[in-house]
Amino acid sequence: MEIQRRFEASGPAGPHNIAYMDWGDTDNPDVLFCVHGLTRNSRDFDSISKALHEDRRVICLDVAGRGDSDWLSNPEDYGYPQYMADALALLGHLECERVDWLGTSMGGILGMMIAALPDSPIKRLIVNDIGPFIPRTALKRISEYLSDRPAFPSLAAFETHLRTIHAPFGPLTNEQWHHLATHSARQIGAGHWDFKYDPAIAIPFAEIAGQDIDLWDIWDAISCPTLLLRGENSDVLPRETAKQAQTRGPRATVHQFDNIGHAPALMATEQIDCITNWLSG
Repeated sequence: MEIQRRFEASGPAGPHNIAYMDWGDTDNPDVLFCVHGLTRNSRDFDSISKALHEDRRVICLDVAGRGDSDWLSNPEDYGYPQYMADALALLGHLECERVDWLGTSMGGILGMMIAALPDSPIKRLIVNDIGPFIPRTALKRISEYLSDRPAFPSLAAFETHLRTIHAPFGPLTNEQWHHLATHSARQIGAGHWDFKYDPAIAIPFAEIAGQDIDLWDIWDAISCPTLLLRGENSDVLPRETAKQAQTRGPRATVHQFDNIGHAPALMATEQIDCITNWLSG
């Protein structure tokens, strides 16, 4: 049903391996390409991949420094130029000329950037709880939990911490929280569990966390059909930004999920159905 594969990408410091989950029929030309948020990984999309893989091929990327992909030797290489190069190289490797793109937070920004390119390979874009304007207050909050990286004596202790910092994901089941924890943690030694991402990603992020991010020029260059998902209580995607995104650029369709912040985990039936129905429309 699914298999983890690896692909050798290149960067300023040389080659690095990128891991990705490959769901469904590899000969299916209908491809959904999924990219996670800042500290997350490809396994965040297991639920939606299970729901969609019979009708389309689903590719879920571990961005460099996350999940099972290699860590980069130079922290300054953790940025969108490298992420974009890796994603486009993987699409070329897979011979995917046109794909639908689903990106959460950081993965949504990456999708926006690629969708804005001339002759973009993205035919339809789904952006999960990120937009053309990101307030500095939200970036500062994220930077603070990035820099708080305690060691955990057990996977259970790690899961408790994950439930706290990612409470805005929404009301997940115990099974769903355990799934996220299992795939977000790595065991370093006896009684020592840590996050499954390179702590160095916090270095370049801290450099941008003190200012608002304005991506309206990129948004205005997008022309493909776009679905913008928003958590009702999100501080990353302000309500006014989502409203304005409906009238500029791709004139996105906006769907809001109640009682959720940043970012909808895309594990609930309502959220999966929203994406499925839009892709089928």
